[in-house]
Amino acid sequence: MFHVMSEESYEDGQVIVQEGGSGDWIYVVLSGRIELSRTVEGKKFVIERLGPGDVFGEVGFFGGIVRAATARAVGKSKVGVIDRSLLDTELNKLSPAFRTVLMTTMDRFKKMIDRASEFSARAEPRHSVNLPVTYKDEKSFFKVVTRDLSSNGLFIKTENPLEPGHRFLVNLRLPDRIDSIIIKCEVVWVREKGVGPADAPAGMGVRFIDMTDKDHELLEGYVKHLAKQDGEQP
Repeated sequence: MFHVMSEESYEDGQVIVQEGGSGDWIYVVLSGRIELSRTVEGKKFVIERLGPGDVFGEVGFFGGIVRAATARAVGKSKVGVIDRSLLDTELNKLSPAFRTVLMTTMDRFKKMIDRASEFSARAEPRHSVNLPVTYKDEKSFFKVVTRDLSSNGLFIKTENPLEPGHRFLVNLRLPDRIDSIIIKCEVVWVREKGVGPADAPAGMGVRFIDMTDKDHELLEGYVKHLAKQDGEQP
């Protein structure tokens, strides 16, 4: 399907394309997985995870703009660099009107990514609160505390955050309750130690995926209580 000019191999976590960087090469995933992410206010937001046959880097090529996202290998991965000269030839065959439509679309697509990332970072008001949380990854259990909470998610303070996209169960203990709320969650973004403002702790932002109606009612009531407290503060 594509004429690959060269192949490049990457180890887990290696960056292939850096957000905000220059360059207009287009890549195709040959093996492994590639994660596309944006950083907003020190928070990492995963846009998509690509597999074999998927293409990335097209926004920089067609739009002539800086890289819109960071592409990072997930596990050992191999990508092919698509021959730029063939793409240029095909692009030049298009009519000026159609090229204009294509460039405009790519520019609008980048703006949509920018706005969606910013919206994800700020859409849901959160309330500062420290609550005990227990969760488990593939190896062991962790007992940590929250930093803030909303009706849609929370921030867990930890220097060993899970990968964005990872799904897991959280046991959340609300004040004055003996039993815990059990919530299925997904990691949306992570903040590594030393990233962001000096007082920003390492951890991960998670969104709630599923919980019982009873637990949802309890959580909603507690969040409304926090909102009322915040409103009464000077």
